[in-house]
Amino acid sequence: MRRGGPSVLGIVLAGGEGKRLMPLTADRAKPAVTFGGTYRLVDFVLSNLVNADVLRICVLTQYKSHSLDRHITTTWRMSSLLGNYVTPVPAQQRLGPRWYLGSADAILQSLNLIYDERPEYVAVFGADHVYRMDPRQMLTQHIDSGAGVTVAGIRVPRTESSAFGVITPGSDGQTVERFLEKPTDPPGLADDPEMVFASMGNYIFTTKALIEALQRDAEDEHSVHDMGGSILPQLTDRGEAALYDFSANHVPGETTRDQGYWRDVGTLDAYYEAHMDLIAERPAFNLYNRSWPIYTHSYQLSPARFNAGGIASESIISAGCLIRGQVTRSVLSPGVVVDPGAVVQGSVLHDNVHIGRGAVVRGAVLDKNVEVPPGATIGVNPERDAELYTVSKGGVIALGKGQLVT
Repeated sequence: MRRGGPSVLGIVLAGGEGKRLMPLTADRAKPAVTFGGTYRLVDFVLSNLVNADVLRICVLTQYKSHSLDRHITTTWRMSSLLGNYVTPVPAQQRLGPRWYLGSADAILQSLNLIYDERPEYVAVFGADHVYRMDPRQMLTQHIDSGAGVTVAGIRVPRTESSAFGVITPGSDGQTVERFLEKPTDPPGLADDPEMVFASMGNYIFTTKALIEALQRDAEDEHSVHDMGGSILPQLTDRGEAALYDFSANHVPGETTRDQGYWRDVGTLDAYYEAHMDLIAERPAFNLYNRSWPIYTHSYQLSPARFNAGGIASESIISAGCLIRGQVTRSVLSPGVVVDPGAVVQGSVLHDNVHIGRGAVVRGAVLDKNVEVPPGATIGVNPERDAELYTVSKGGVIALGKGQLVT
């Protein structure tokens, strides 16, 4: 972000293993998982940064990163004439022959990126959430506050606090009084005791404050070297942390229904439910906002085709799909084939899934290249499904890439 404004370097933390999203992460990093038919999870944070004119972005990778690296290098091509870029940065082992010890250590081992760019501010954002956000509004508050770090927060029920870093704001509503990483019983908010502010994993740092905090953390042998578990508590204790309330953020083209939408899709149930948010007549998250687009790779495929009485309702059907059966309340990625007599209900089908003649698929997430044989069923016999496939706590059935169906 230059053009006369403050210089900002974007750092996207994309090294997450995503164990709770297995089997979708068995062969790829979580930020590379397909979402909404044609997108990858990493596309949401990159689109938010680019739409806000943060045009120099480093994506720190580590775990099974090939799919993610390929997507970034083939899709996110910026203007080299203007010196802009989105680049994947693998674990560099600059501090010795070891992988990253945590998200803070990942940035510490990548400080050369900051030294090379010499930005005034560094936006450190997570890579695996579904949302729209204009980071410029958060940056403006950060600059005005004089804080060392500003963390974006969203209100969630206190009962869900163990899944997040929890922010206790001061009396001014902006200073961070306490930062607790995944607490089981945190205090509620003063104006709503049953709610807390959860960290969205998005931070804006004044560069000097970030470097000094990372160096202090590296010297602490008891630290877990994590942004939420180490850096934020450290800067909170020093009185240098501020809260940005995500509900105050607005993007062009938003609706009253999807303003403030943010989902952590770190589990199969959350991933599935976020897809169901897309397909309503008035979707909770609108993929079709052209004023704040979500960018991704454009497939060179023919339009979707419906033959032999094939129908689809309340669904997203991507390019290259051939529908000759019945599809309802589902999201289909490019190249999916549904044969005559087949029924797909409430499911998420990734690239090139083939549903055979007369097969039934209900409440399932099928990764790319899964072949469902003619007459086979998924989501019809719970006991059999539990024996053969991954089934989430909420009953979502998941099959990994190319997994055999019997």
